[in-house]
Amino acid sequence: MTQTRSTEETTVDLDAVRTRYRLERDKRLRPDGLGQYVFTNSGEFESFSRDPWSDAPATRETVHDDVDVTIVGTGFGGLVAGAYLRKAGLEKIRFADPAGDVGGTWYWNRYPGIACDVESLIYLPLLEEVDVLPTRKYASGEEIRQHAIALAKKFELYRDALFHTAVDSAEWNDETERWTVKTDRGDEFVSRYVILSAGLLLGPKLPIVPGIENYKGHMFHTSRWDQEYTGSDGSGGAPKLADKRVAVVGTGATGVQLVPAIAPDVKELFVVQRTPSAIDTRDDEPLDAEFWKAQPAGWQGQRRDNFIQIVHGTGAAENLVGDKWTDIAPARGMRQLAANGFSGDPALTIELADYEKMEELRARVAEIVEDSDTAAKLQPWYRHMCKRPAFSDKYLQSFNRENVTLVDSDGQGIERFTEDGIVVLGVEYKVDVVIFATGYEQNSNPATRANVNIVGREGTTLSEYWSDGLRTVHGWVSRGFPNLFHIGFTQNAHSVNFSHILEEQGKHISSAVAQAEKLGGVLVEPTEDAEDAWVQEIVERRVDASEFSAECTPGYYNAEGKPRKVSQHFGGGPIEFHEILARWRESDRYSEVLRPSNRS
Repeated sequence: MTQTRSTEETTVDLDAVRTRYRLERDKRLRPDGLGQYVFTNSGEFESFSRDPWSDAPATRETVHDDVDVTIVGTGFGGLVAGAYLRKAGLEKIRFADPAGDVGGTWYWNRYPGIACDVESLIYLPLLEEVDVLPTRKYASGEEIRQHAIALAKKFELYRDALFHTAVDSAEWNDETERWTVKTDRGDEFVSRYVILSAGLLLGPKLPIVPGIENYKGHMFHTSRWDQEYTGSDGSGGAPKLADKRVAVVGTGATGVQLVPAIAPDVKELFVVQRTPSAIDTRDDEPLDAEFWKAQPAGWQGQRRDNFIQIVHGTGAAENLVGDKWTDIAPARGMRQLAANGFSGDPALTIELADYEKMEELRARVAEIVEDSDTAAKLQPWYRHMCKRPAFSDKYLQSFNRENVTLVDSDGQGIERFTEDGIVVLGVEYKVDVVIFATGYEQNSNPATRANVNIVGREGTTLSEYWSDGLRTVHGWVSRGFPNLFHIGFTQNAHSVNFSHILEEQGKHISSAVAQAEKLGGVLVEPTEDAEDAWVQEIVERRVDASEFSAECTPGYYNAEGKPRKVSQHFGGGPIEFHEILARWRESDRYSEVLRPSNRS
């Protein structure tokens, strides 16, 4: 039976909409493997992983000492954990990172136009403590990087840091009850605690395209922006591209920011698209200093909680942030369900809200883009959360410029490279430079995500221990791996404002460490019962979104069209997860994760 919904204005044929969405999805399914991606950290593409922001690391003496904690990664997850551990009294906090400074993704990514698409007042961690007002509602990448530096300075996290340094291994010694940490620079030191905060995204990735090795022009990835070639350090446009024909490959969140930032500077710009993004308004504006001064203590936490309450569908009496994330299709559908007293079919209500939202975004494209053929190719035909939503008041307008051409590949991507350019749907486009805005390699295995060989009790590696499934308490500690903590995506909550999640994790980990330090003679390692209970909680609350994901166009949200049925996240959402952690701490259940030291 055809599913329709009649209103006074129109009738929606959902079966027809679903069919259209599937047709668009199927354009991207490539059984031959072409059009997918290769990791750039090896072979002929190794140059794409170089560090453009720092000179080659200076020769230094190898490090052989004792530290309180080693934190792998200097993004916001690691920095916030370090800040909370410093407040808990730990003195020697060692960071290790292949980058030349702190910031994580904001260190590597400095392309023109880069900014966060989550409001700066809720995204930037520990704003009240750092006490620096962001300049705009959506902070630029450089401003965010400077906030990371400010965090490191305020909590004295540079003191024992090792940059241009990757941790190769961490091995537990049962006799000394310390981790032996080894790096790629020959360092070997011992550490009481180890925190892995490497993030989900690894290095840049490139599409697998025949002939790419034969291309004689210049090419680079946005996360390794070539400042010398473009004349830009990421803070502005790209003045050295004034006489260049440029191809930007990729129209996700990065491409949406980059295109309008360089379009005024280049001679000719070709935007290569497989699937268009769903682009809502951004409505950026300067922040009012008086607003900042008027906020009561604890305002950032309240604003963050309000945001996730709305985005994750539980609702709130007031929308403090008021951005377009709070009007994504699932949130809109939940509001409609609440308005109707949660009567009717929830799935159908949300799907209709999704169609309504996507129709609005498709109409926005038609209103802005002057050429009707280009506008049609820029309209997204998929469910709203199939791909990460984008927000811009400049991207669509760029296609009204005479020097900007949309090269739509009808889902196929670049067919092949020639010596002089690229071929898309049989047409060659001669270009001087190709800029890849094609995203990052993802490692779905949390045991190897940090690229560190973790060896726990009795020589058991973390990969071996998790080979039959993840086993943690609250996603941050596992049996057999004392004093080892995970920050990220492992059996915990997730949200679009992930810095909020990271800060909650850092707070939770530091509370257990502080308790262990207070008691003395104990290790942070869960009991078998506590670990079993949390694994069971994850299994029972698991949300299977694979059916929805399988209907989506391929992308990193659904593992390039091969969605995983088993979710690693807590199914109750971030609000409930944070409440569970808070109640756990308040009820003093630390005995579930503390065990006597063999040396006490």
